[in-house]
Amino acid sequence: MRLLDRYLLRELLLPLMFCLSGFLIFLICFDIFSRLDKFHTNQLQLLDIAQYYAVRVPEFLVTILPVALLLSLLYALTNHSRHNELTAIRAAGVGLWRMCAAYFAVGLAASLLLGVINEFWAPDSNARAERVLNRRLQPQSAAGPRDLHLNLGFSNGRDHRKWHIGTYNLATHEMTDPKVDWHLPDGTDRELVARRAVWTNDAWTFFEVLENTYVAGSGIPTNRLLLPELRWPGLTETPEVIKSEIRIREHLSRLSGNADLPIADLLDYLRLHPDLTPQAAAQLHTRLQGRLAAPWTCLVVILIAIPFGAASGRRNVFVGVASSIVICFAYFGLQQACLALGVGRHLPPWLAAWAPNIAAASVGLWQGWRMR
Repeated sequence: MRLLDRYLLRELLLPLMFCLSGFLIFLICFDIFSRLDKFHTNQLQLLDIAQYYAVRVPEFLVTILPVALLLSLLYALTNHSRHNELTAIRAAGVGLWRMCAAYFAVGLAASLLLGVINEFWAPDSNARAERVLNRRLQPQSAAGPRDLHLNLGFSNGRDHRKWHIGTYNLATHEMTDPKVDWHLPDGTDRELVARRAVWTNDAWTFFEVLENTYVAGSGIPTNRLLLPELRWPGLTETPEVIKSEIRIREHLSRLSGNADLPIADLLDYLRLHPDLTPQAAAQLHTRLQGRLAAPWTCLVVILIAIPFGAASGRRNVFVGVASSIVICFAYFGLQQACLALGVGRHLPPWLAAWAPNIAAASVGLWQGWRMR
């Protein structure tokens, strides 16, 4: 790494750390004041409150990382420009885009980090926080009431199977009163009813099984089989798929936000449900494309900030900071509006999710080209 890259990187990372820390402190303090009564009612101690916010940090980072990166980069560039450092660097023969290579590296790293947080840590942060919040109200067993789901039913459109489960335990992967109906390629229908089932050695094992075979549409069983135990290794409905089914159903029922659905769950659900209603398909495909596009916001804000901050001249640094707030509102407002249009089937899902990034990146590249 060249000396110039190290210098520019150091001048960016310091305000970035201050921005991230400041935003986190502000959000946590604001949330504490709004939840003081809840903490008191639930008898939480200081250590419990600290753990509660520790598990919510990934959820906060998803929101504040792009904004903090934009603010810190605008501050750094405006500061360099006020001291004519950018002019001196370019006069030495260093092009604009080469000069900003360190910034692009930070934006790429932040995008990858945001993608990992959004996929693996943020989706479960609310659930973990709720467990901490309620830990002193009742003893927490290995599988609390929140892990039990009653009367769970779903369809596997790809394999033509319908499931109904009396009780399903997310923690232990056990089910009671499972019933599986499926249509076979030879035209027959089969039905499996069991007392319970467990997931062991990568397959479902059913106990006290009654299996009926029907001629399609007749409703009269042609064969009936009673088994004390049946291992069925060919089923594609793994515990992970059932978990994604539960999450998607909860999402559809409450129209929740961005940070509670991993991409893997969305893909599993869409793969198993090729016959979704147009409204549900538009909502889920828009959400999927939005999840794919969201991490690249960090790289987009780099493209926005470079021409805006590098051309700032000898003005006050706070002008760049104030202007960045306007940029944030415009960009994220466009992002939410496009997602709403995608969910409402007014825009194709891919366009609704990627249009803000494409528009903002195009403006940044165009402004940068004008500065070359």
